[in-house]
Amino acid sequence: MPGWIWPLGLAAAGLGSAVAVLLRGCWHTKMSWPMRGEGEEAGEYSYQVCVECGVKRLFDERLFRGYGSYGYDLHDLIARDRLQRRKRMERIEAHRRTKESQRAVAPNQVPPKNEGEDA
Repeated sequence: MPGWIWPLGLAAAGLGSAVAVLLRGCWHTKMSWPMRGEGEEAGEYSYQVCVECGVKRLFDERLFRGYGSYGYDLHDLIARDRLQRRKRMERIEAHRRTKESQRAVAPNQVPPKNEGEDA
C-alpha cells in the first residue's frame, strides 16, 4: 500500500467530520409568533421561540423582525441587549463630545470674521 493513501484518508475523514458538524443541529427556521415577556423586567421585550429546539430570540415589534443572538434564558438575552444598548449610547455620547470639543474655539484664537463685516 502506498504511503500517500493514509494522509488522503485522514483528510477525507476530517472533511467529513467538518461537514457533519455544519449540518447537524437546529437551523431555527420555524419560529413562533412574537410573544411579550412576562414580569417587570421582561415586560418591555418581545421574543420568539424556535418550535423545534426551544431556543429564544428577541423580537423588534417596530421592525417586525428578530434581532440579537439566540439563547435559552430570556433574562440573559435581555441583559445582553441592555449592555449593548448602553455601550452604543456611550459611543454616541463620546462621539458627540468629541465633535463639540473640535468645534469649540480655543481661548487664544480669534474666531474668523464673516466677509462684509467691518472691524
